[in-house]
Amino acid sequence: QVQLVESGGGLVQAGGSLRLSCAASGSIFRINAMGWYRQVPGSQRELVASVTSGGSTNYADSLKGRFTISRDNAKNTVYLQMNSLKPEDRAVYYCNVDILTYLDQRINYWGQGTQVTVSA
Repeated sequence: QVQLVESGGGLVQAGGSLRLSCAASGSIFRINAMGWYRQVPGSQRELVASVTSGGSTNYADSLKGRFTISRDNAKNTVYLQMNSLKPEDRAVYYCNVDILTYLDQRINYWGQGTQVTVSA
């Protein structure tokens, strides 16, 4: 069993910053990729950014330069630093982790989601 706990969402004015965190715990042998997705009502969930176990990152083209993903392997935590936020960044943000368990099972988990609202 693996648990993901997200934090850091909230309300911010346009141009402001937020930092999201997602901590994984439980039966974890190794965490492979970690990432952040976002979803607005009526739309599909979309990739924001991802980071491999080796630290390689990938971003949605429209977010490059404003968002930064990072991870702390010792804490099994992934972060998303969001700067220069815009009203269109408003969404529910979900973390996603790809985990190898002690039973040699590769399982993908989603966080519960955290709301980010940006006021104009």
